[in-house]
Order: sequence, then C-alpha cells, then structure tokens
Amino acid sequence: MRAAAKEAEGVYCTICGGMVTQAPGVRRISIDGIETGITGLDKCIASVRALGLADDAAVREELLVRLAKGNYIPTKKREAYGVSLLEEYRRAGGARLSPSPRRP
Repeated sequence: MRAAAKEAEGVYCTICGGMVTQAPGVRRISIDGIETGITGLDKCIASVRALGLADDAAVREELLVRLAKGNYIPTKKREAYGVSLLEEYRRAGGARLSPSPRRP
C-alpha cells in the first residue's frame, strides 16, 4: 500500500524538487544526464526552424530564450540546456549548420 500511495503523490523534479507536469506539451529530454521535462519544446523547435537562422549558436540561443519564458532554466545549467536543446532540434529535423561545442 505504501508504493501505491507514493505513486498517487506524483513525480518530483530531481533539480528543483517541484512536481513534474504530466500535461500534454511537456516532453522529457536528457540534460546533463538527468531526464528533465520541457514545456512547449516541439512547438518551439518548429517556430525556431521557421526563422531560418544561419548557425547553431543562433539556433541554440533562440531556443533558450523562447523556452525560458515557460520553463525554469538554472543559470548554472544554461550551457547544458543549450547543448541538449540543440540536439533535440537536430533530432527533429533541424539541419546542422555550424560546428557545435562538444558536450563535456
């Protein structure tokens, strides 16, 4: 019964301790090896792709700026978020335009 009660409580973020949203539009991606929920990622990727930006740095920055409006992005993890978001952009069909920094 204890496990069932714990399941009913929900899932909590490993970074901030807040409850992880299970709502539509939230996609979980790996950031620095930690699965993290990002709200509006697919929609953001589509809108950034429509801008036709010329290089990875511009794409990464635009993804970060747009997603920060609806997601908490810790200052110390901003670079890691940028790397992971750019990887998701590429997986979703975004062309690789310029060399990207290597992931630590």
